[in-house]
Amino acid sequence: MKKIVSILKNKYLLTVIGLSVWVIFFDKNDLRTQLALRKEVKQLEDERNYFAKEIHNITSDIKELNSNPKTLEKFAREKYLMKRDNEDIFVIVEE
Repeated sequence: MKKIVSILKNKYLLTVIGLSVWVIFFDKNDLRTQLALRKEVKQLEDERNYFAKEIHNITSDIKELNSNPKTLEKFAREKYLMKRDNEDIFVIVEE
């Protein structure tokens, strides 16, 4: 019992405990805010990685389209439904 009372009278320990409680719960950069910010940073990093992969894929597609005329024709036919003058296009929509 005396040991508990002497620990509670220690002003340094009480100061450390008080400051810790303040920083963890009441400060503008409290624990909950820090966890939310870490989650947001992870989400933004994932998005950055996704868009970096997309940019790489698109640039490789552009290089391929600029270097190969057959690929360019295939792309125009598939994406924009372009055709030659003597052709008919039938679009089949699956339901």
